[in-house]
Amino acid sequence: MATEEQVKKYLAYWFQLGKKVVVNNGVDKLLPDPIYQDNSYSPEFERCWQILNDPKNGSCYVEGTHETIAELLTQKWDVMLCARCTMPIPAKIRGTPPENCPCVDLPSWPNLEVPQPRSPVDSTHRLGGIRDRLRNHQYKEDNGSAIFVPDEHLIPLLKELPRCQCPAISETGGE
Repeated sequence: MATEEQVKKYLAYWFQLGKKVVVNNGVDKLLPDPIYQDNSYSPEFERCWQILNDPKNGSCYVEGTHETIAELLTQKWDVMLCARCTMPIPAKIRGTPPENCPCVDLPSWPNLEVPQPRSPVDSTHRLGGIRDRLRNHQYKEDNGSAIFVPDEHLIPLLKELPRCQCPAISETGGE
């Protein structure tokens, strides 16, 4: 069963590619902008989500699909990745899978030369992790980019270097 968060992520990814959600049984289309604000969904996205969950707005679905948002929130559906473009798509738990991925009518997709749709990023958490790793001088991966850790033989040499006198930087390295 797809969770509410999985369905929201599914919508957010397709919104980033310009896909709209059809509401009021095909009368209106919605595309919130922006989709993210800071490290979560924007108020515009949340308003759109409320409209999609209101039964009086009829069948609501992503352009190019037939599965309604209400159906996706039942136990019959899950969200998985498309084998063609690795975007989230609805998948029936039992029975036949959907005919197409919403990417079927996007002629230039998948396009690996443009940024891929993403989830919101918690900058505070990510930067805090980098800060902690630098303080502990531990080597860890950070999205595929390695953090430089000086060789233990160089540490005494580095300690002899004068400290920066910048007033904006405290002893702990924070502002």
